Amino acid sequence: MKEILIVSGKGGTGKTSITAALASIAKNSVMADCDVDAADMHLILNPDIKEENEFISGHLAQINQSNCLSCGVCQQNCKFDAIKIRDGNYSVDAVACEGCGVCVWSCPASAIDFNDNLCGHWYISDTRLGPLVHSNLKAAAENSGKLVSKVRDEARKIAKSKESEFILIDGPPGIGCPVIASMTGVSAAIIVTEPTLSGLHDMERVLDLAEHFQIKAYACINKYDINLSVAKKITDILKSRNVSLIGQIPYSSEITQAQIEGKTIIEYSDGAASKAIKEMWQAFIEISN
Repeated sequence: MKEILIVSGKGGTGKTSITAALASIAKNSVMADCDVDAADMHLILNPDIKEENEFISGHLAQINQSNCLSCGVCQQNCKFDAIKIRDGNYSVDAVACEGCGVCVWSCPASAIDFNDNLCGHWYISDTRLGPLVHSNLKAAAENSGKLVSKVRDEARKIAKSKESEFILIDGPPGIGCPVIASMTGVSAAIIVTEPTLSGLHDMERVLDLAEHFQIKAYACINKYDINLSVAKKITDILKSRNVSLIGQIPYSSEITQAQIEGKTIIEYSDGAASKAIKEMWQAFIEISN
């Protein structure tokens, strides 16, 4: 079983569309949507949720008004300005609270509860392209890297039980904690970039990250024909870093239309973009084996 991470240094490069398209080609696969801060693969796959679970991470302070002395000690000690006065009562701003527990420790009346924090939910679903593990992280919730790890763990369990050949991971953009949690331990990373200066710059950052974790990286230029000069710069950088360019996908409005209809580009059309993705997958299989 191989874990293949499809990742990008920036948002909007098309990695989710490409991941879903690859899932329609790699039949014996499990999908994991690890872009937990903005999960959207379900929009294409229309999942049938079979299992829903809470994601608990950290703690959240809550003032018990019946025991509160309104002394203000908690507000004085909170470094995150999370203790507010509303209608004459002290209360905790759930968004601002970092769960450090200083208010609980300092309260002379023991009037502050320190409950588990419900940060979101994760799901196991069936789709027309195979099993999907995905999630819904609450706005401003912390520990998205921890949720990524949970999604990956569940995808591995399903893949082992079904003897799947691949786990296809739709990774988050950037190089932060969620990306690190998505990348560590994978078999290979396919980096999706675009022919823009920001796309070029952020591709290099993800390549550095893959190199740091000793992950074999491959590259794909999406919409390569919108700026051929920058696409050429990207190709030259990949050559200098000994990274295989396995795909160049042309711009196509059919990809947008496929998304509108809730389909992958492979399901929607056999046009140039669809053919390029099929060729990319074949190149990856041949080179990575």
